[in-house]
Amino acid sequence: MKNDIPYAPLLRQTTEHALAYLQALPDAPVGATATLEQLRERLGYPLPNSPQDPAKVIRQLVANVEGGLTGSAGGRFFAWVIGGSVPAALSADWLTSTWDQNAGMFTVAPAAAVVEEVCGRWLLELLALPATASFALVTGCQMAHVTCLAAARNAVLAKHGWDVEQKGLGGAPAIRVVTGDQRHGTIERALRLLGMGRDCVIDIPVAPNGQLTAAALESVLVAAPDNPTIVLLQAGDLNTGSFDPYLELIPVAHRFGAWVHVDGAFGLWAAASPAYRHFTVGMDQADSWATDGHKWLNVPYDCGYAIVADREAHYRSHSHHANYLTHSEIARDQVDWNPEYSRRGRGFPTYAAIASLGREGITQIVDNCCRHAHAIVTGAGKLDGVEVLHVPHINQGLLRFLAPKPGATDEDHDRLTEMITARIVASGEAMFACTTWRGIRCMRVSVSGWQTDENDVDRTVKAIAAALKS
Repeated sequence: MKNDIPYAPLLRQTTEHALAYLQALPDAPVGATATLEQLRERLGYPLPNSPQDPAKVIRQLVANVEGGLTGSAGGRFFAWVIGGSVPAALSADWLTSTWDQNAGMFTVAPAAAVVEEVCGRWLLELLALPATASFALVTGCQMAHVTCLAAARNAVLAKHGWDVEQKGLGGAPAIRVVTGDQRHGTIERALRLLGMGRDCVIDIPVAPNGQLTAAALESVLVAAPDNPTIVLLQAGDLNTGSFDPYLELIPVAHRFGAWVHVDGAFGLWAAASPAYRHFTVGMDQADSWATDGHKWLNVPYDCGYAIVADREAHYRSHSHHANYLTHSEIARDQVDWNPEYSRRGRGFPTYAAIASLGREGITQIVDNCCRHAHAIVTGAGKLDGVEVLHVPHINQGLLRFLAPKPGATDEDHDRLTEMITARIVASGEAMFACTTWRGIRCMRVSVSGWQTDENDVDRTVKAIAAALKS
C-alpha cells in the first residue's frame, strides 16, 4: 500500500505549478487582484466527507488562490520589509518538508541539530557579533525578541536575587524597558507575552535624525538607578532605517547595570556589507540582538534569529529537561535555546542560503537593495508633486504626494498620498504601502528582495509618474 502512494507524479505536478508561478512573477501584477469575496467563494467550499485525489486538490488550490497572492518574492514589491527566496534556500525548504524532521533535539534529528550549530557560527561571523554568543533559530524577529528578552528578564532579575524561572513575576522587582519612541510594535507584543506589560516601557523622544541620544537615555536611567532595566536600541528604524549611536549609548546603559537589546530585524545585516557596516560600529557590545532571515538574507518564511551574549542567562530562561527525553551530552539540543518544543528544521534553508551566497553574495544583496532604494526615491523625487521626506541611507525611504490646490493642508496631502499609493498598487506595476511618520502620511519605499534590478527601478518610477497623471 505504501509503495502505491503517488509521490512522484504529484511532486512533479507541484514542481510545474511552482515553476509556472516563478516564471510569471516578473510580469505579473505585484498586488493581489482577487477580492475577499472571491477568495472566500473559491476556497470556502464545504468540508469534504471522503478522501480526495491529491493531484486534484493541488490543482484546485493553485486555481483558487489565483489573484490572492502578492508578488513579494519578486523584484517590485516595496510595501514592507519582505525579501524573497534565493534558489538554494527555496530548494532546501522543499527538502525540509520532505525530510519532515522534528528539529527540537539532537537525538530526534541529528543533522538538523548540527546544521543549526553551523548556521549559528556563520551568522555570528557574518554579523560581526561575539563568537562566544549563544543563538536560536526562531519563526521571525517577533519571537527573536521574546527569546532575547526572556534571557534579559532572567539576567536583570538575577542581579536582584530573584529567580524568575522558578518564582515567576509575582512579587518580583519591577523591570523597566527604556527605548526610543520609534520602536517597533513587536517589542510591545514580546513584553506582553513575557508578562511585563505595556506599562514597563519608557519611551524617549528621539532626535530629528531618528536616534536616541546619550543625554536623554542617561536622564531616564539616573532617575531610578537601582531598578532592573532593559535598554532597547534600533538597528534600522522601520521608516527611515536609522541606527542608534551604539558607541555612545551602550556604555551609558551598562554603567547603570542595564541589559542592552538591539532590534535589528533587517538593519543588523548592514554589518555584512563593507559599505554599510559603519552604521553598526559598537553594536557588538550589546547583550542581545534580534534579526530576520526572511528579510535581507532572502530565506523563505518563517525564519528569525535570536542572539544572546550571556549564554547562561539564555540557557536558564529556556532550557527544559525531562526523564522521557533523550538529552545529548555531546551535541546542542535546540530545545534548550528557543521557545519551541516540536519545530520545523528551519536551519536547512538558512544553511543553504549562506552556503550558496557566501559572504560576497550576501554583501551584494545588501548593497543592491540600498542602491535601488536610493534610485527609486531620488528618481520619484524629480517628478512634479513629489516630496522626498527621507533619502535612503540604507534600504528605507519616504515619499509624499502634495495636493496642488492653493492652501492645501496636511490632510489634503495625506489623502492624496493614500490615493496615489493605491493607484500604483492597482496598476500592478509595483506595490507600496503607507505609513505615518512624524504625524503625516507617507509612502514608504522598502527594498529587500534579491531579485530587484535596474529594470524594476525604472518600471517603478514610471508607475509612480503614471499614477500622478491619472
